[in-house]
Amino acid sequence: MKRREIIKKLSLTPLAGGLLAVSPIESLSAAPVFSKRDVLSELGLRTFINAAGNYTSMTASLMHADVMEAIQSASKEFVMLEEVQDKVGQKIADLCKAEAAMVTAGCWSALVLGMAGVLTGTDSKKVAQLPKLEGTGMKSEVIIQKSHINGYHHALTNTGASIVSVETIEEAEAAINEKTAMLWFLNREAPVGKIQHQQWLDLAKKHNLPTMIDIAADVPPVENLWKYNVMGFDLVCISGGKAMCGPQSAGILMGKKNLIAAARLNGPPGGGNIGRGMKVNKEELIGMYVAVDSYIKRDHAQDWKTWEGQIEVIKSAIKNIKGVTTEVIIPPVANHTPSLEVSWERSIVKATRDGVVERLRKGNPSIEVIGWEKEDSFRLTVFMLKTGQEKIVAKRIQEELLKASA
Repeated sequence: MKRREIIKKLSLTPLAGGLLAVSPIESLSAAPVFSKRDVLSELGLRTFINAAGNYTSMTASLMHADVMEAIQSASKEFVMLEEVQDKVGQKIADLCKAEAAMVTAGCWSALVLGMAGVLTGTDSKKVAQLPKLEGTGMKSEVIIQKSHINGYHHALTNTGASIVSVETIEEAEAAINEKTAMLWFLNREAPVGKIQHQQWLDLAKKHNLPTMIDIAADVPPVENLWKYNVMGFDLVCISGGKAMCGPQSAGILMGKKNLIAAARLNGPPGGGNIGRGMKVNKEELIGMYVAVDSYIKRDHAQDWKTWEGQIEVIKSAIKNIKGVTTEVIIPPVANHTPSLEVSWERSIVKATRDGVVERLRKGNPSIEVIGWEKEDSFRLTVFMLKTGQEKIVAKRIQEELLKASA
Protein backbone atom coordinates (compact mmCIF):
# COMPACT_ATOMS: atom_id res chain seq x y z
CA MET A 1 0.00 0.00 0.00
CA LYS A 2 1.35 3.38 -0.96
CA ARG A 3 2.01 6.10 1.69
CA ARG A 4 -0.78 8.31 0.31
CA GLU A 5 -3.30 5.46 0.61
CA ILE A 6 -2.22 4.71 4.21
CA ILE A 7 -2.78 8.33 5.24
CA LYS A 8 -6.17 8.37 3.52
CA LYS A 9 -7.21 5.14 5.28
CA LEU A 10 -6.11 6.48 8.70
CA SER A 11 -8.14 9.63 8.19
CA LEU A 12 -11.28 7.56 7.72
CA THR A 13 -10.67 5.04 10.53
CA PRO A 14 -11.25 5.72 14.29
CA LEU A 15 -8.07 5.46 16.33
CA ALA A 16 -7.86 2.27 18.37
CA GLY A 17 -5.76 0.68 21.10
CA GLY A 18 -3.72 3.14 23.19
CA LEU A 19 -4.44 6.09 20.89
CA LEU A 20 -7.48 8.24 21.68
CA ALA A 21 -9.14 10.79 19.49
CA VAL A 22 -8.40 14.38 20.58
CA SER A 23 -11.43 16.59 21.19
CA PRO A 24 -11.59 20.02 19.55
CA ILE A 25 -11.15 21.80 22.90
CA GLU A 26 -8.12 19.67 23.74
CA SER A 27 -6.56 20.46 20.41
CA LEU A 28 -7.09 24.15 21.06
CA SER A 29 -5.56 23.97 24.53
CA ALA A 30 -2.46 22.14 23.33
CA ALA A 31 0.70 24.18 23.05
CA PRO A 32 1.24 24.77 19.34
CA VAL A 33 4.60 25.97 18.11
CA PHE A 34 4.35 29.35 16.44
CA SER A 35 6.98 31.36 14.71
CA LYS A 36 7.69 34.54 16.65
CA ARG A 37 5.29 37.23 15.54
CA ASP A 38 5.95 40.94 15.99
CA VAL A 39 2.38 42.18 16.07
CA LEU A 40 3.32 45.77 16.91
CA SER A 41 5.40 46.00 13.74
CA GLU A 42 2.74 44.15 11.79
CA LEU A 43 0.22 46.83 12.78
CA GLY A 44 2.65 49.65 12.12
CA LEU A 45 2.56 50.90 15.72
CA ARG A 46 5.12 53.36 17.04
CA THR A 47 6.90 52.20 20.17
CA PHE A 48 8.77 54.66 22.35
CA ILE A 49 10.98 55.15 25.36
CA ASN A 50 8.65 56.32 28.11
CA ALA A 51 10.25 59.23 29.93
CA ALA A 52 6.85 60.82 30.55
CA GLY A 53 5.24 58.54 33.15
CA ASN A 54 2.46 56.02 33.54
CA TYR A 55 -0.29 57.88 31.71
CA THR A 56 -3.30 55.88 30.55
CA SER A 57 -2.98 57.32 27.04
CA MET A 58 0.58 55.98 26.90
CA THR A 59 -0.58 52.51 28.03
CA ALA A 60 0.52 53.18 31.62
CA SER A 61 3.21 50.77 32.87
CA LEU A 62 4.75 47.53 31.62
CA MET A 63 3.82 44.39 33.51
CA HIS A 64 6.69 42.54 35.14
CA ALA A 65 7.65 38.98 34.22
CA ASP A 66 6.04 37.39 37.29
CA VAL A 67 2.72 39.11 36.52
CA MET A 68 2.83 37.95 32.90
CA GLU A 69 3.70 34.43 34.01
CA ALA A 70 0.70 34.40 36.35
CA ILE A 71 -1.56 35.66 33.55
CA GLN A 72 -0.29 33.03 31.13
CA SER A 73 -0.72 30.27 33.70
CA ALA A 74 -4.26 31.36 34.58
CA SER A 75 -5.24 31.44 30.91
CA LYS A 76 -4.83 27.67 30.57
CA GLU A 77 -7.54 26.50 32.98
CA PHE A 78 -11.23 27.12 33.71
CA VAL A 79 -12.24 28.37 37.16
CA MET A 80 -15.35 30.00 38.61
CA LEU A 81 -14.97 33.76 38.34
CA GLU A 82 -16.65 34.57 41.65
CA GLU A 83 -14.35 32.15 43.44
CA VAL A 84 -11.29 33.82 41.94
CA GLN A 85 -12.60 37.21 43.09
CA ASP A 86 -13.20 35.75 46.59
CA LYS A 87 -9.70 34.33 46.92
CA VAL A 88 -7.84 37.20 45.27
CA GLY A 89 -9.88 39.79 47.16
CA GLN A 90 -9.04 38.25 50.50
CA LYS A 91 -5.33 38.04 49.67
CA ILE A 92 -5.22 41.69 48.60
CA ALA A 93 -7.24 42.74 51.65
CA ASP A 94 -4.77 40.96 53.94
CA LEU A 95 -1.81 42.60 52.19
CA CYS A 96 -3.40 46.06 52.39
CA LYS A 97 -4.83 45.77 55.93
CA ALA A 98 -8.43 46.08 54.76
CA GLU A 99 -11.50 44.08 55.78
CA ALA A 100 -12.19 43.12 52.16
CA ALA A 101 -11.17 43.93 48.61
CA MET A 102 -12.10 43.28 44.99
CA VAL A 103 -10.35 43.73 41.67
CA THR A 104 -12.17 46.16 39.37
CA ALA A 105 -11.90 47.30 35.76
CA GLY A 106 -9.55 50.14 36.66
CA CYS A 107 -9.79 52.79 39.36
CA TRP A 108 -12.78 54.40 37.62
CA SER A 109 -14.70 51.16 37.96
CA ALA A 110 -13.73 51.00 41.63
CA LEU A 111 -15.25 54.47 42.10
CA VAL A 112 -18.47 53.55 40.29
CA LEU A 113 -18.99 50.20 42.01
CA GLY A 114 -18.01 51.55 45.42
CA MET A 115 -20.48 54.41 45.07
CA ALA A 116 -23.15 51.99 43.86
CA GLY A 117 -22.56 49.75 46.87
CA VAL A 118 -22.98 52.68 49.23
CA LEU A 119 -26.32 53.58 47.61
CA THR A 120 -27.84 50.11 47.31
CA GLY A 121 -26.31 48.05 50.07
CA THR A 122 -27.09 44.39 49.39
CA ASP A 123 -30.70 45.08 48.35
CA SER A 124 -31.03 43.44 44.91
CA LYS A 125 -34.09 45.55 44.09
CA LYS A 126 -32.10 48.75 44.60
CA VAL A 127 -29.20 47.31 42.60
CA ALA A 128 -31.55 46.91 39.63
CA GLN A 129 -32.82 50.49 39.95
CA LEU A 130 -29.51 52.32 39.50
CA PRO A 131 -28.87 54.86 38.06
CA LYS A 132 -32.46 55.93 38.75
CA LEU A 133 -32.58 57.25 42.31
CA GLU A 134 -35.68 59.40 42.31
CA GLY A 135 -38.55 57.74 44.13
CA THR A 136 -36.43 54.76 45.26
CA GLY A 137 -35.76 55.88 48.82
CA MET A 138 -32.03 55.76 48.21
CA LYS A 139 -29.82 58.67 49.22
CA SER A 140 -28.54 60.70 46.30
CA GLU A 141 -25.88 63.27 47.26
CA VAL A 142 -22.09 63.10 47.60
CA ILE A 143 -20.17 65.88 49.32
CA ILE A 144 -16.83 66.82 47.75
CA GLN A 145 -14.41 69.65 48.31
CA LYS A 146 -14.49 72.12 45.42
CA SER A 147 -10.73 71.76 44.92
CA HIS A 148 -11.18 67.99 44.50
CA ILE A 149 -13.57 68.33 41.56
CA ASN A 150 -11.40 67.81 38.49
CA GLY A 151 -13.14 65.19 36.35
CA TYR A 152 -12.76 61.94 38.24
CA HIS A 153 -15.85 62.74 40.28
CA HIS A 154 -17.92 61.91 37.18
CA ALA A 155 -17.44 58.24 38.04
CA LEU A 156 -19.67 58.81 41.06
CA THR A 157 -22.41 60.44 39.01
CA ASN A 158 -22.56 57.33 36.79
CA THR A 159 -24.65 55.84 39.59
CA GLY A 160 -27.18 58.67 39.47
CA ALA A 161 -25.71 60.47 42.48
CA SER A 162 -25.35 64.25 42.43
CA ILE A 163 -22.40 66.30 43.67
CA VAL A 164 -22.51 68.91 46.43
CA SER A 165 -19.32 70.99 46.52
CA VAL A 166 -17.94 72.68 49.63
CA GLU A 167 -14.76 74.53 50.56
CA THR A 168 -14.63 74.71 54.35
CA ILE A 169 -15.44 72.31 57.16
CA GLU A 170 -18.31 74.62 58.16
CA GLU A 171 -19.79 74.41 54.65
CA ALA A 172 -19.41 70.64 54.67
CA GLU A 173 -21.22 70.38 58.00
CA ALA A 174 -24.05 72.57 56.71
CA ALA A 175 -24.36 70.55 53.50
CA ILE A 176 -25.09 67.27 55.26
CA ASN A 177 -28.76 66.31 55.17
CA GLU A 178 -31.04 63.29 54.83
CA LYS A 179 -30.01 62.89 51.16
CA THR A 180 -26.28 62.70 51.88
CA ALA A 181 -24.92 59.30 50.90
CA MET A 182 -21.15 59.72 51.23
CA LEU A 183 -18.18 62.05 51.65
CA TRP A 184 -15.57 61.66 48.85
CA PHE A 185 -11.90 62.64 48.97
CA LEU A 186 -9.45 62.91 46.04
CA ASN A 187 -6.07 62.28 47.61
CA ARG A 188 -3.91 63.91 44.95
CA GLU A 189 -5.67 67.24 45.60
CA ALA A 190 -5.19 67.07 49.38
CA PRO A 191 -2.42 69.75 49.36
CA VAL A 192 -4.80 72.35 47.87
CA GLY A 193 -7.90 71.48 49.88
CA LYS A 194 -8.96 73.35 53.03
CA ILE A 195 -10.16 70.17 54.76
CA GLN A 196 -7.59 67.47 55.43
CA HIS A 197 -8.05 63.72 55.82
CA GLN A 198 -8.69 63.48 59.54
CA GLN A 199 -11.16 66.38 59.61
CA TRP A 200 -13.03 64.73 56.74
CA LEU A 201 -13.15 61.41 58.57
CA ASP A 202 -14.20 63.01 61.85
CA LEU A 203 -17.07 64.84 60.15
CA ALA A 204 -18.27 61.64 58.48
CA LYS A 205 -18.06 59.68 61.71
CA LYS A 206 -20.01 62.37 63.54
CA HIS A 207 -22.89 61.96 61.07
CA ASN A 208 -22.49 58.20 60.59
CA LEU A 209 -21.68 58.58 56.89
CA PRO A 210 -19.32 56.44 54.78
CA THR A 211 -16.18 57.88 53.19
CA MET A 212 -14.32 57.02 50.01
CA ILE A 213 -10.82 58.09 48.96
CA ASP A 214 -9.35 57.94 45.46
CA ILE A 215 -5.59 57.19 45.56
CA ALA A 216 -5.35 56.21 41.88
CA ALA A 217 -1.64 56.87 41.25
CA ASP A 218 -0.55 57.50 44.82
CA VAL A 219 2.01 54.77 45.28
CA PRO A 220 4.87 55.08 45.92
CA PRO A 221 5.25 55.22 48.85
CA VAL A 222 4.20 51.60 49.25
CA GLU A 223 2.71 52.38 52.67
CA ASN A 224 -0.15 54.19 50.96
CA LEU A 225 -1.57 50.77 50.05
CA TRP A 226 -2.70 50.38 53.65
CA LYS A 227 -2.36 53.89 55.14
CA TYR A 228 -5.91 55.02 54.32
CA ASN A 229 -7.51 51.74 55.34
CA VAL A 230 -5.83 52.03 58.72
CA MET A 231 -6.73 55.73 58.93
CA GLY A 232 -10.41 54.81 58.71
CA PHE A 233 -11.68 55.45 55.18
CA ASP A 234 -14.54 53.06 54.44
CA LEU A 235 -13.57 52.61 50.80
CA VAL A 236 -10.20 53.07 49.06
CA CYS A 237 -9.80 53.06 45.25
CA ILE A 238 -6.52 52.62 43.38
CA SER A 239 -5.30 51.95 39.85
CA GLY A 240 -3.58 48.65 39.15
CA GLY A 241 -1.53 49.56 36.08
CA LYS A 242 0.46 52.48 37.47
CA ALA A 243 3.54 52.02 39.70
CA MET A 244 2.41 48.54 40.79
CA CYS A 245 2.76 47.42 37.15
CA GLY A 246 -0.34 45.27 37.14
CA PRO A 247 -2.82 45.01 34.24
CA GLN A 248 -3.60 48.52 33.02
CA SER A 249 -7.32 47.81 32.85
CA ALA A 250 -7.42 46.60 36.46
CA GLY A 251 -7.88 48.47 39.72
CA ILE A 252 -8.69 47.72 43.35
CA LEU A 253 -11.61 48.64 45.60
CA MET A 254 -10.92 47.85 49.23
CA GLY A 255 -12.50 48.70 52.55
CA LYS A 256 -15.32 47.63 54.78
CA LYS A 257 -16.62 44.11 54.20
CA ASN A 258 -20.29 45.07 53.90
CA LEU A 259 -19.57 47.76 51.32
CA ILE A 260 -17.34 45.50 49.22
CA ALA A 261 -20.09 42.86 49.25
CA ALA A 262 -22.57 45.50 48.06
CA ALA A 263 -20.18 46.74 45.37
CA ARG A 264 -19.79 43.21 44.02
CA LEU A 265 -23.55 42.87 43.62
CA ASN A 266 -23.43 45.93 41.38
CA GLY A 267 -20.74 44.48 39.12
CA PRO A 268 -19.90 41.47 36.98
CA PRO A 269 -20.54 38.61 36.48
CA GLY A 270 -24.08 39.35 37.68
CA GLY A 271 -26.51 41.07 35.33
CA GLY A 272 -29.25 43.62 35.79
CA ASN A 273 -26.88 46.19 37.25
CA ILE A 274 -24.89 49.22 36.14
CA GLY A 275 -21.55 47.42 36.40
CA ARG A 276 -22.17 44.36 34.22
CA GLY A 277 -19.93 45.73 31.49
CA MET A 278 -17.02 46.35 33.88
CA LYS A 279 -15.68 42.84 33.39
CA VAL A 280 -12.40 41.67 34.85
CA ASN A 281 -11.22 38.33 33.52
CA LYS A 282 -9.53 35.67 35.63
CA GLU A 283 -6.14 36.52 34.15
CA GLU A 284 -6.39 40.16 35.26
CA LEU A 285 -7.70 39.17 38.70
CA ILE A 286 -4.74 36.88 39.31
CA GLY A 287 -2.28 39.22 37.62
CA MET A 288 -3.41 42.05 39.89
CA TYR A 289 -2.90 39.94 43.00
CA VAL A 290 0.62 38.98 41.93
CA ALA A 291 1.41 42.63 41.08
CA VAL A 292 0.33 43.83 44.56
CA ASP A 293 2.20 41.03 46.29
CA SER A 294 5.38 41.64 44.28
CA TYR A 295 5.19 45.40 44.65
CA ILE A 296 4.99 45.22 48.43
CA LYS A 297 8.02 42.91 48.51
CA ARG A 298 10.22 45.16 46.34
CA ASP A 299 13.27 46.96 47.71
CA HIS A 300 11.73 50.42 47.52
CA ALA A 301 14.80 52.17 48.91
CA GLN A 302 16.87 50.67 46.10
CA ASP A 303 14.24 51.67 43.54
CA TRP A 304 14.52 55.26 44.71
CA LYS A 305 18.33 55.18 44.45
CA THR A 306 18.04 53.80 40.93
CA TRP A 307 15.70 56.61 39.91
CA GLU A 308 17.99 59.25 41.42
CA GLY A 309 20.92 57.75 39.53
CA GLN A 310 19.01 57.82 36.24
CA ILE A 311 18.01 61.43 36.82
CA GLU A 312 21.64 62.30 37.48
CA VAL A 313 22.76 60.71 34.19
CA ILE A 314 20.36 62.91 32.22
CA LYS A 315 21.05 65.99 34.30
CA SER A 316 24.84 65.63 33.90
CA ALA A 317 24.54 65.35 30.12
CA ILE A 318 22.86 68.75 29.72
CA LYS A 319 23.81 70.83 32.75
CA ASN A 320 26.77 72.51 31.03
CA ILE A 321 24.85 73.59 27.95
CA LYS A 322 24.74 77.39 27.99
CA GLY A 323 21.29 78.76 28.81
CA VAL A 324 19.96 75.43 30.08
CA THR A 325 18.90 74.85 33.68
CA THR A 326 17.56 71.76 35.40
CA GLU A 327 15.56 71.17 38.57
CA VAL A 328 14.69 67.90 40.30
CA ILE A 329 11.01 67.92 41.29
CA ILE A 330 9.20 65.31 43.38
CA PRO A 331 5.39 65.54 43.18
CA PRO A 332 3.97 65.55 46.73
CA VAL A 333 1.23 62.94 46.17
CA ALA A 334 0.42 61.35 42.80
CA ASN A 335 3.36 59.81 40.89
CA HIS A 336 5.61 60.52 43.86
CA THR A 337 8.93 59.82 42.14
CA PRO A 338 11.89 62.00 41.10
CA SER A 339 11.34 63.97 37.89
CA LEU A 340 13.56 66.44 36.06
CA GLU A 341 12.43 69.78 34.70
CA VAL A 342 14.59 71.03 31.82
CA SER A 343 14.35 74.76 31.01
CA TRP A 344 16.23 77.11 28.71
CA GLU A 345 16.62 80.75 27.75
CA ARG A 346 15.09 81.34 24.32
CA SER A 347 17.69 84.01 23.54
CA ILE A 348 20.41 81.33 23.76
CA VAL A 349 18.66 78.07 22.99
CA LYS A 350 16.49 78.92 20.01
CA ALA A 351 13.86 76.23 20.40
CA THR A 352 10.26 76.01 21.49
CA ARG A 353 8.99 73.47 23.99
CA ASP A 354 6.66 71.90 21.46
CA GLY A 355 9.43 71.75 18.89
CA VAL A 356 11.82 69.89 21.20
CA VAL A 357 9.10 67.53 22.37
CA GLU A 358 8.10 66.76 18.78
CA ARG A 359 11.67 66.12 17.65
CA LEU A 360 12.21 63.73 20.54
CA ARG A 361 8.98 61.99 19.60
CA LYS A 362 9.91 61.69 15.90
CA GLY A 363 13.52 60.71 16.51
CA ASN A 364 15.03 57.26 16.48
CA PRO A 365 14.32 55.91 19.00
CA SER A 366 11.12 57.77 19.73
CA ILE A 367 11.04 59.33 23.21
CA GLU A 368 8.05 60.71 25.08
CA VAL A 369 8.44 63.43 27.74
CA ILE A 370 5.94 65.70 29.50
CA GLY A 371 5.46 68.80 27.39
CA TRP A 372 2.38 70.50 28.73
CA GLU A 373 3.51 72.37 31.83
CA LYS A 374 5.56 75.50 31.04
CA GLU A 375 6.83 77.34 28.00
CA ASP A 376 10.53 76.85 27.15
CA SER A 377 10.72 73.76 29.34
CA PHE A 378 9.61 70.18 29.62
CA ARG A 379 9.65 67.57 32.33
CA LEU A 380 10.66 63.95 32.30
CA THR A 381 10.42 61.02 34.66
CA VAL A 382 12.52 57.88 34.84
CA PHE A 383 10.47 55.33 36.78
CA MET A 384 9.05 53.82 33.59
CA LEU A 385 12.45 53.51 31.87
CA LYS A 386 14.04 50.16 31.12
CA THR A 387 17.60 49.60 32.31
CA GLY A 388 20.03 51.71 30.32
CA GLN A 389 17.43 53.86 28.59
CA GLU A 390 18.41 56.88 30.69
CA LYS A 391 21.63 57.07 28.63
CA ILE A 392 19.69 57.14 25.38
CA VAL A 393 17.35 59.83 26.74
CA ALA A 394 20.31 61.88 27.98
CA LYS A 395 22.07 61.73 24.60
CA ARG A 396 18.97 62.66 22.57
CA ILE A 397 18.06 65.62 24.79
CA GLN A 398 21.66 66.80 24.71
CA GLU A 399 21.68 66.58 20.90
CA GLU A 400 18.48 68.59 20.50
CA LEU A 401 19.49 71.34 22.90
CA LEU A 402 22.98 71.66 21.40
CA LYS A 403 21.52 71.79 17.90
CA ALA A 404 19.23 74.62 18.96
CA SER A 405 22.18 76.47 20.54
CA ALA A 406 24.37 76.41 17.45
